[in-house]
Amino acid sequence: MQQSRLITPVLIAGSLILIVSFGVRASFGLFQLPIAEQFGWPRTEFSLAIAIQNLAWGVGAPIFSAIAERFGDRRAIIAGAVFYAAGLTLSAFATTPEGHQLLNVLIGFGIAGTGFGVILAIVGRAASPQNRSMALGVATAAGSAGQVIGPPLAEALLAVMSWSGVFVVFAAAVLGTLLALPVLRGEVRAGPVAVEEPMGVVLGRAFRDPSYALIFLGFFSCGYQLGFITAHFPAFITEVCEPIAPGSLLASLGITTTSALGAIAIAVIGVANIGGTVLAGALGQRYRKKYLLAQIYLGRTVISAAFILAPMTPASVLVFSALMGTLWLATVPLTSGLVAQIYGARYMGTLYGFVFLSHQIGSFIGIWLGGALYDLYGAYDIVWWVGVGVGLLSALIQLPIRERPANLQPA
Repeated sequence: MQQSRLITPVLIAGSLILIVSFGVRASFGLFQLPIAEQFGWPRTEFSLAIAIQNLAWGVGAPIFSAIAERFGDRRAIIAGAVFYAAGLTLSAFATTPEGHQLLNVLIGFGIAGTGFGVILAIVGRAASPQNRSMALGVATAAGSAGQVIGPPLAEALLAVMSWSGVFVVFAAAVLGTLLALPVLRGEVRAGPVAVEEPMGVVLGRAFRDPSYALIFLGFFSCGYQLGFITAHFPAFITEVCEPIAPGSLLASLGITTTSALGAIAIAVIGVANIGGTVLAGALGQRYRKKYLLAQIYLGRTVISAAFILAPMTPASVLVFSALMGTLWLATVPLTSGLVAQIYGARYMGTLYGFVFLSHQIGSFIGIWLGGALYDLYGAYDIVWWVGVGVGLLSALIQLPIRERPANLQPA
């Protein structure tokens, strides 16, 4: 039966948009050094721009999701793509830290309109309840595929053109995603627990629910860890990692500098995450999502602590990237699926958008704190250990969450 299909045109079109949107977003860490070196800025300046981008993305997520649910998905995506492309193009000509920081507000709103908040809601509403968790996992994995493509592509483009030229190329790619819009439509298949109620009623019920508050707080550490690593890991590797030995396997593959290793590390995270998110989506259909989330956060905590305690070598970078990548966005299909399971699929986008705001507040703090503490101490160690602490806290926060549908509970 058609309703039981997992791979649908909606899922394919949404995945294509996420590949481009997240491919561009995942590349920003590679512009840290070129921009800082051209203008002679301290690390904090462009770090703050990326942090503002992530915060704007978080603020924009519930806004664009509400626009999509009120006025239509396509209008929200078109607006997001225009914001995204405009921010990239104007940033290519910005010459002051304040200019980059202001224009990254546009980029952040653009990611909100073309990212998880809008696209996952479309995919979740169009999927049958039986396939929803897996469909969300596949769409999330598409974002990881963009992470595989984006950083190496940015590295290759930076070898032949200026960083500003790369921004313009990426702006054109974002606008190109609008070609997928005619396919991106599907009926709502909300399942037996959904109730057709006004958005305000559903939001009010969620905001009064302690479980929703716990989901909101738990997602903070995910954003902190992902934001810090995406923005600072390439530079961290470039400066701290042991040199790549001539004649090694990496050197034979053409990876001869720690700068190139930084780009490859982000791509390895993305490759591992493709499998990790699909697996998380599949497991979310069989096991309780809150326990899976607790295990993911605990796993990140252990992996991060082990990495920072050991000497950084090319091998340890790749091992860390593979392990962390497996857990990288595995929280997304489980968290978004948990929101849909408890509060229904009708306003899943807006509800997940508010939860995602916590994720992006964490991203803002991780990115900004990384740059600020690096300029202060010349190292990233403190930021890593803060990430270990908040990861452990998030693992514990998942345990009291009640997974029973909220519209079957007294309001």
